[in-house]
Amino acid sequence: QVQLIESGGGLVQAGGSLRLTCAASGRTFSNYAMGWFRQAPGQEREFVAAISWSGISTYYADSVKGRITISRDNAKNTVALQMNSLKPEDTAVYYCAARRGNPRSDTTYDYWGQGTQVTVSS
Repeated sequence: QVQLIESGGGLVQAGGSLRLTCAASGRTFSNYAMGWFRQAPGQEREFVAAISWSGISTYYADSVKGRITISRDNAKNTVALQMNSLKPEDTAVYYCAARRGNPRSDTTYDYWGQGTQVTVSS
């Protein structure tokens, strides 16, 4: 079992930045690929970014490339999402997720956090 807790969400103006953090506990964190997803009201959960267990490989949705960076610290059992140049369309609940094996852009992750709200005002 892996427990995931997100933090760092909030209200920010368009063009601003936020850094989300996901803290993991339970099984060995470095065994898991990690992903960030988001879900806006009335919409399906969508992929944002993912990172391999080693941190060497990263993947991004086209809509966030160049603005968002995913990173992890296996010594601290954390994964971060640095979000810059935020847009109103980035407003959503952001979820951290963990899966054994390779990172994926679909929702086939084994463990999910409760989410943190990000609101970008225009």
